[in-house]
Amino acid sequence: MASSTRTLSPTAAPVPAADGGMSLRAKWAIGGVIGGGALAGLLATGSSALALYFARRVITPAPRRVSDQEVLAVIREGEGQQVILAATPDTTVDGVYGLFFDGGKGHARIGPIVSYSPAERTVLREVEAVYSGDLNTAHRGWWSGAIHPDPAAVGLPAEDVLIEVDGGQAPAWLVRAGGTSRTWAVMVHGRGATRQEALRAVGPALELGLTSLLVSYRNDGLAPSADDGRYGLGSTEWRDIEAAIEYALANGAEEIVLFGWSMGGAICLQTADLSRYRHLIRAMVLDAPVINWVNVLAHHAEIHRIPSLVGRYGQLMLGHPLGRRLTGLAAPVDLKAMDWVSRAVELRTPTLIVHSVDDEYVPYGPSALLAERNPEMVTFETFNHARHTKEWNVDPARWERLVKAWLRQQLAPRVNPGQAGSAG
Repeated sequence: MASSTRTLSPTAAPVPAADGGMSLRAKWAIGGVIGGGALAGLLATGSSALALYFARRVITPAPRRVSDQEVLAVIREGEGQQVILAATPDTTVDGVYGLFFDGGKGHARIGPIVSYSPAERTVLREVEAVYSGDLNTAHRGWWSGAIHPDPAAVGLPAEDVLIEVDGGQAPAWLVRAGGTSRTWAVMVHGRGATRQEALRAVGPALELGLTSLLVSYRNDGLAPSADDGRYGLGSTEWRDIEAAIEYALANGAEEIVLFGWSMGGAICLQTADLSRYRHLIRAMVLDAPVINWVNVLAHHAEIHRIPSLVGRYGQLMLGHPLGRRLTGLAAPVDLKAMDWVSRAVELRTPTLIVHSVDDEYVPYGPSALLAERNPEMVTFETFNHARHTKEWNVDPARWERLVKAWLRQQLAPRVNPGQAGSAG
C-alpha cells in the first residue's frame, strides 16, 4: 500500500445527545406550562418539538461518549505496534492524537500516518503508547486531542488538589513551576472534554515559569454537577473558574493567565468579564473558542439539517425566562451577553486566539471578527487541517512557539513610564 496523506472533507461532530426518559409528547404539552405570550405562540407551531429537542441537546451533558471510530486491526511492527483504522476526516490528518476505547477504560497515543488507502477507506498509523487497556481487543473508540492520561504520563510531578466550588469540591491537577512562581496558568477544558485536554499546554507554561492549575468544573463528570444538571455555556461555569483563581491567590499566585479550549474559551471570556479577580487576569490563550454562541448554534442547526427558523426557536427557548421550564435550566442563558463579536471593544484582557480555518464544530469566523474589531487586545493565529481544538496535535512545535512568544511579550516586566523617563 503506497504511502499517502490526505485530509478528507470535514463532517460535523454531532452535538452530544440530551438525557432521555420523558416522551416527546409529554415534553411538548406546554399550553398549561407556559401560559400565554409570544413564546407560547411560538411553541404551538409544529416546529416546537424539534426546536426544544435541539435546545436540550445543546445544554445537556452526554451520559457517555459515542464510540464512532472503528479500530480494524492492530499489527506488530518490529518492537512497536501499528493500528489500522477506518478512514475518517479525523484519522486522515497527520499528527499525534489520543484514541479512547473500551468505553474510555483504554487509552492509546496514536502517531503519524504510515499509509492511507482511499479505495479501502483505511489508514495505517503508528501506535506510540498504550496507557491503559488492551488495544488488540478494541473494535471501536473515539478520537481525541488529549494524548496523555495524566501529568505523570508527560513526566510532570503534579499534586491532586481540591477546589471549593458550589456544591462541593472540584478536583484539579497542580503542576508547580520551579522557584517562586507568582503567575499561575488556570487551564479550562472544553464541553464534553476533561482536564486531560489541557496537558498539551503545561510544557510551554512551565518553560515560561508558570505554575499550572488544570481544573474541572460543573457537569464535566469530575466536579459537582450543577443543581439543574445543565450546561450554562459559560454563563454559570465561570464561577468555578473564579473559585480556581481564588485557590491560586491563596497559594501564592499574584496574577493569572487563563487558557481555554472551545467552550472553555467562552468560560474564560466570562471570567475575564465578570469575576471580582478580573483585574488580576494578565492574559488569555484561547484555542478554538466559542466567541458567539448564536453563530455556533446556527452552524449546528445547519449541519444537522434543522431549518434555521427552528434553530432560532431553540435559541429563544434557551434565553427566555419561560423556556427554562422546558429546557430544565435553572435560569435562562443570555446568549447576547456571550456574543464577543458584538462586545468586541469591551474585551480589555490581552488575548491570543488560535483557531483552525476548517474547524467543523466551532466556526473560526467569529474569532477572526473579534480580532478585526479589537486588534489592540486580540492576536489571531490560524491553523489548517486541525479541525476542532487539535491545533497542537497537528503542529505542536508551531503551537508552542506562538504561545510562548506571545506570552513572553505579555508577561514582560511592566515599565513605569515615570521611571523610564528618568533613566540615565
